[in-house]
Parts: sequence; C-alpha cells; structure tokens
Amino acid sequence: MAARTRSVSFGTPDGVTEGAWFKGHAELHAAGVHRFLGRGISGTDKTGADSIVLSGGYVDDRDEGDLVVYTGEGGRDRDSGRMVADQSLGDSGNAALVVSQAMGHPLRVVEGLGITQGKRRRATKGYIYRGLFRVADHWMTVGQEGFRICQFKLLKIEPGQLVPPQRVDPLAGAETPIEEQVRRYVSQDRLVRDSKVASAVKKMYDNTCQICRERLIVSLEGEAYSEAAHIQAVGKPHLGVDRIDNVLCLCPNCHALFDRGALQLTDTLDVIDGITGRFRAALAQAKGHNIGIEFARKHRERWADRLT
Repeated sequence: MAARTRSVSFGTPDGVTEGAWFKGHAELHAAGVHRFLGRGISGTDKTGADSIVLSGGYVDDRDEGDLVVYTGEGGRDRDSGRMVADQSLGDSGNAALVVSQAMGHPLRVVEGLGITQGKRRRATKGYIYRGLFRVADHWMTVGQEGFRICQFKLLKIEPGQLVPPQRVDPLAGAETPIEEQVRRYVSQDRLVRDSKVASAVKKMYDNTCQICRERLIVSLEGEAYSEAAHIQAVGKPHLGVDRIDNVLCLCPNCHALFDRGALQLTDTLDVIDGITGRFRAALAQAKGHNIGIEFARKHRERWADRLT
C-alpha cells in the first residue's frame, strides 16, 4: 500500500507514551507513530527510517525485549507468505534503516499483538508502542528459508541517552553486477579474510570439490577453479574463524548449496540433503585436513528450524 504524505519526524510524538495501544495502522498513522500505511518500515534512503512494526513476518526475527534482531523487507511472495528471492540493502526500507544507523536517528518500534499465522499475517489485537530503539548494527546472512536476508540489531534507548552517528557503508552487502562476480570475497557470508587459508585448502584437493568430486578445468593449460567455503560462516552474525579446519574446497554449485543449508555435514562428515535429511555423499578428506566437528554443528544449527 502506498504511503500517505507526512513529513518525517524522529522521536516519540507529542501525546504518545510508551505502552500506548492502537487499534490499527490508521490510528498509528494519525498519531504520527508510523507514517507508512501497510508497510513494516517507515522511511526511505533519503530520510532514514523513523519507525518499524514488528509483525512476526520472518522466521529469523528475534525479540528479547530491549534487544530485537529485525529482518528487513523484500523477497516475500504476498500470496504464499514464503520467501522466494534474496533481499537487498538497496531496497528502500532496508536502506532507510542503514541511514538511521549512520545518522543516529531514534527509531519508534511498534509491536503487533495477536498475530495470525498463515499466508497473510494480521494483528488481531491491535498494536502497542514499545518506545525508542537505535539501529546498532546490520548485516547480510542466509535465512532459514534459504535466501539472503538483511538483518538489523535494535537496542532500546534509555531516557536521556544520546545516540551518536556511526560510520557505515549504505551499500555494504548490496550486489551490483560487478560485486556479484566477487561476492565470495566481499559479502559477509562468504568473506575470505586470509587468502593463504583458502589457497592451502584448494591445494590440498587440487581444486577438486570435496562433495561432488568435480574438478572444473577453466583454461587450455589445464588450470582448475574451486572455491573456499567456510563451514561456520565468518562475519556477522555467525563469527566463524578463518582457519583450515573451518574451510572446505567446493565447486561453485556445491558452495552455493552449502551456504544456503541445502547441503549439510553430519558429525561423521557425511554430506546430507539439508531439506530432506537424506544421505548425499561421504565428504572427501585429504590427509592433514582435520575438519572441526564443532563448525559442522554450528552450520547445522542455522537450519534447525527451517520450514519444509
């Protein structure tokens, strides 16, 4: 639904107190609490975001009261309610939240009550205003449904607390055609922090995929191409280490499937289908490549609640 025209305003509106209840989006709009009717994020990349609505729309959201991990907008099919595409920090609402993080703008947080489950989620018991939060951090990751999502760490602002601006890159994690080509080096899920680690693992396997055993020849001289895949992802929010025992040598196809949880490792280093749970292959393991089982467990934990 298109937003009605209303000037951006940060902070709690006059006459509104924390804990105030509203029947629906029309009342939120009239009170100046949430300007964009029918949308979860109020704001644009020009103004920043001034409010959001928590509606339980994404399985990767986390709400711990004064700390909220909020999944951005985009990628969802309105008819089925399922994710069908990757999100991007270039989308207007997601970019707005990044701008608010950079500028230190306070963010009004509204929670929908009595959320119905199913294709169309509705707040059957109205909305409550939870006060002001700050956008403390953001990152790109792969969500439970297998698509890349934008996530934002929101922290409650205490009365009188000042939120300083932060130096952030509004395009971090966004993929232009050029960035797409080097995604495994620049995105937070496939960040390669030490080229020596990646090179060492590739050399161990002579650029042969540990899962499908394919060796991709890319030149007349017989050069082969492979990718170094972290088992426990590095970067936010997973914080895996960049060590040989946390890296696999994979072909691009198996790397993409592994990154999105469609392939997983058991404690015995068998490769299983992450959706059906069926055995796919025994992972090839070179002498001296002692893969950390703890990293395989961390990888599986990411998909433990995956919708099937």
